[in-house]
Amino acid sequence: MADLEKHQRMANAIRFLAIDAVEKAKSGHPGLPMGAADIATVLFTEFLKFDPTAPHWCDRDRFVLSAGHGSMLLYSVLYLLGYEDFSLDELKNFRQIGARTAGHPEFGHGAGIETTTGPLGQGLGNAVGMAIAEKLQESRFGSDIVDHFTYVLAGDGCLMEGISQEALSLAGHLKLNKLIVIWDDNGISIDGRVDITDSTDQVARFAASNWNTISIDGHDPAAIASAIRQAQASDRPTLIAAKTTIGFGSPKKAGTNGVHGSPLGAEEAAATRTALNWPHEAFEIPSEILDAWRIAGLRSAQAHKDWQKRFSAKDADTRAEFERRNRGDLPAGFEAAVQEYKKQLAETKPKMATRKASEAVLGVLNEVIPETIGGSADLTGSNNTKTKQTASVTPDDFSGRYIHWGIREHGMAAAMNGMALHGGLVPYSGGFLIFSDYCRPSIRLAALMKQRVIHVMTHDSIGLGEDGPTHQPVEHYAALRAIPDLMFFRPADITETLECWQLALETKDAPSVLALTRQDLPALRTTYEEDNLCARGAYVLIDSEEDAAVSIFASGSEVELAVEAHGKLQEAGIAARVISVPCFELFETQSEDYQAAVIGNSPVKVAVEAGIRMGWDRFIGNNGLFVGMHGFGASGPYKKLYEHFGITADAVVAAAQAKLKA
Repeated sequence: MADLEKHQRMANAIRFLAIDAVEKAKSGHPGLPMGAADIATVLFTEFLKFDPTAPHWCDRDRFVLSAGHGSMLLYSVLYLLGYEDFSLDELKNFRQIGARTAGHPEFGHGAGIETTTGPLGQGLGNAVGMAIAEKLQESRFGSDIVDHFTYVLAGDGCLMEGISQEALSLAGHLKLNKLIVIWDDNGISIDGRVDITDSTDQVARFAASNWNTISIDGHDPAAIASAIRQAQASDRPTLIAAKTTIGFGSPKKAGTNGVHGSPLGAEEAAATRTALNWPHEAFEIPSEILDAWRIAGLRSAQAHKDWQKRFSAKDADTRAEFERRNRGDLPAGFEAAVQEYKKQLAETKPKMATRKASEAVLGVLNEVIPETIGGSADLTGSNNTKTKQTASVTPDDFSGRYIHWGIREHGMAAAMNGMALHGGLVPYSGGFLIFSDYCRPSIRLAALMKQRVIHVMTHDSIGLGEDGPTHQPVEHYAALRAIPDLMFFRPADITETLECWQLALETKDAPSVLALTRQDLPALRTTYEEDNLCARGAYVLIDSEEDAAVSIFASGSEVELAVEAHGKLQEAGIAARVISVPCFELFETQSEDYQAAVIGNSPVKVAVEAGIRMGWDRFIGNNGLFVGMHGFGASGPYKKLYEHFGITADAVVAAAQAKLKA
């Protein structure tokens, strides 16, 4: 079998597995796998470094299918290469409940899927983070044990989404030369030809952002191989613009939007078999072709063995540290550092904004956790995410621990997901809480993928003052609390800030948002307590010796108001209690008895938060009182804003007294 014929038959194996799986499911996107099969065949059988028998080998090359709708391309390749998680039965179960072969690739469903993709452009953003992580790790542990590429297969849609510009401009600036993006340039989107919506010269766009660019025929295996070799040798990230035909081989549908997101249909599938000389039954791969793929799957076995020898030659401390970080375990000194600092805070009782408290806490934690990588979306001085341990990462020096993400919240959040997925690092970054809207798609995916990604989001309420309603988050607490498996923390003072940071770092399988204030807050936790009270989600900060007539629930900066209101109620002879609620999500994980005890039986329940009411009925009931925001904010000094919107201790007291008299 001549090399070109062998290549074509190996590529056709991908095409027909995709055609057959989509046909059986009566759902899916056959066009991309059919069009990009030549690219995937060359990349996986000649270049990609991986080991199907050890799929989590940390020095494997990463492959990201950014155009996640073409998932059958990836599933087909993983089956053909011999990945255990992707059997033929899994392919036959495409898009069915419980199958590893979900409609779009989902991280955690099977080894070989590096990230969850589907929302277009996200995979490209993730890959930038993976490439950053590779460079960071290489600078720490040496190129003899960290030396791998990140490859992306992106479609027209990935490049149209705005996130792509943020991701590619950062990658070009940082000179991420081991990032190789292959653009499946087929000129078709769901609505038809791309030129009905877009006239961008994509190659020029990438070149303008400091990328190496190469244009090829995406069906020419020699041209594909040559381009990848050039890309591997570049000192910049590379875009390979591969001109392809969507639905390649389909007599009636190739090159049309009709093959993008619908099965070919039995008649056209049969015609495609004839056109591509594939006389085999559905899901049948000739033994010599499957053998060729399986041999290709073992191509990197020696590279893996050589890597293991080099790793074994490292000293014991280096090996242990490398493995600890890749497991995601925190270092042994972490807990002791937390407790020591907590004792200090109980003595000094500092009054400060929780954004400043976070900076102080990070100064302690970054000292004992060398794998934290900080950053900010051009708000370093406002977010307070940079500490003395975190020197800046630059295009020519990745030994630092702080990334200046620029004004790129979309790209930052997606890249942080990629860093976490890569392993060995704990990414955290800074932004304003209002701009969580820009990060939200990536935060949602971090939650879906169960990744430890930590977002420090400051200026968390009308308390930011004069910048006004465009910058004052109102609905954002509720919006972020609505994301499953995301922990949203709103600490009330520096001790709670420390505890929330501890929880965010200890939680390996969920992302966290820390919502922090611009304005100063007093120390409310004034005695040392070894237990992490924030871990309960809500706890009684001030209890009542007698049955309390009023229970006041609050989060963040409004806990101070709740404490003040408690004092005024006490003076008026009304028994009250104060419950701090730093994390709704953790409260829901507590026992029913604990939840009932915290919520209590007070006839009057009041919630105080400088956001909308949504979510608080869980604590105060439908008939409870809410002191907070009922619309957008305004511009002005923050103390006057709290008075203007009636979020004061006096307002809490007045509402409670009126309810008691009713």
